[in-house]
Amino acid sequence: MDRLQNFINGEYVDPIDGKWLDNYTPSTGEVSGQIPASNDKDVAKAYDAAKSAFESWSQTPIETRSRILLKLADLIAADLDTLAKAEALDNGKPLALATKVDIPRASSNFRFFGNAITQFASEAHENLASDSINFTLRQPLGVVGCISPWNLPLYLFSWKIAPALAAGNTVVAKPSEITPVTAAMLGKYCNEAGLPPGVLNIVHGKGPEAGQAIVEHANIKAISFTGGTTTGAAIARTAAPMFKKLSLELGGKNPNLIFADCDFDKMLQVTLKSSFANQGQICLCGSRIFVQEEIYERFKAAFIPAVEKLKVGPSLNSGIDLGAVVSKSHMEKILSYNALAASEGKLLTGGHQIKLEEAPEGYYVAPTVIEVATTQCRLQQEEIFGPVVTIMPFKTEEEAIALANDVPYGLSATVWTSNIDRSLRVSKALEAGIVWVNTWLNRDLRTPFGGVKASGVGREGGFEALRFFTEPKNICIQYKTNT
Repeated sequence: MDRLQNFINGEYVDPIDGKWLDNYTPSTGEVSGQIPASNDKDVAKAYDAAKSAFESWSQTPIETRSRILLKLADLIAADLDTLAKAEALDNGKPLALATKVDIPRASSNFRFFGNAITQFASEAHENLASDSINFTLRQPLGVVGCISPWNLPLYLFSWKIAPALAAGNTVVAKPSEITPVTAAMLGKYCNEAGLPPGVLNIVHGKGPEAGQAIVEHANIKAISFTGGTTTGAAIARTAAPMFKKLSLELGGKNPNLIFADCDFDKMLQVTLKSSFANQGQICLCGSRIFVQEEIYERFKAAFIPAVEKLKVGPSLNSGIDLGAVVSKSHMEKILSYNALAASEGKLLTGGHQIKLEEAPEGYYVAPTVIEVATTQCRLQQEEIFGPVVTIMPFKTEEEAIALANDVPYGLSATVWTSNIDRSLRVSKALEAGIVWVNTWLNRDLRTPFGGVKASGVGREGGFEALRFFTEPKNICIQYKTNT
């Protein structure tokens, strides 16, 4: 049985207290290995390593930092097949998805910020009235904490770490204890790329122990967290009185607004993906589908059979559309929401656990569509985070906007229309940090990423991430105009 280790000061080490957690393979339900059950002692050790490395790393020329991150990107890309297989087995997602999306994006994150830091400019303001000039330094914060989720393990782990390192910080990072494997593998690539010891430290363990120890550490200057809204609120309660910088990318209950004048065939194809990609375990999935009544019956007649053709199977099987959900407890949560269909709507397809002959203990849930008549029900208001969507008709543009916004969350939204005026009106009116029009998950890494309302605070991506991981310092110099 494989045992993963913490990565501290450039070395793989066992947890200080010698305690371990089982790691499960979602496709089979079997224990595949163990990971450290780290606590505040391990976090303190990781912090000490990061603190010792900070002075040198923060003074390392930008060109050198860039070169190391670009090398790291190359190493990840070169080991695509190994990393993708590890990700698929650890998370339950289809191997094709990990190969096409997860690992290439992890490589792209390091490549993007390795290049972006060389273009990250400061500001200067000359004031002729007072014969002075102001300029702004962007200085690294120090030791920062990065806590990432289980749905896109290396993809989102690197999304946080890359800008933090590029900006000159050192990092104590915790991946999800549910999907730890590729994060554990990252340490090897960091050493090969020439990242100095202590610059990145990876501590495994549960949120209440290892994660909380990172959040409450007095000298960790900032926390970047992606995960559930409830956990995000708990982090804020701890970190805010300590005046830490916070970036919280939290839950989503995203509307997919389909107007009658849309490109129907394209919409249908993309809506299948936006509903069920990664088993619906993407915070950006369009889990609330609203269809204009003129095409509502046509949509159901096309969408339901297409959903029923989706193939569910073990992550390494070829030709599958959905793999296993990430854990047994998460599967049970999803099924409990599906049971609400009897009282809150009408089950159109799915709603049940799938028992595969070749993997009877795996965590498989059938892609599910539930028809509802109101937004005021748990199926519409609460984040399920699985292969479950609700559908509901609307009449007018105004009603569509009202339905879309009638939810505590505000991460993303999708709009399908051929009317450019409507696309702009609706996009401006939607309470969301990201709006896609006639597309979905079309990401440019230069753009700001984040949500409103219960979907979080702060923005990631592009220069927004580099701003978060730096502290602006204004310097004002008055000069003599005469010698």
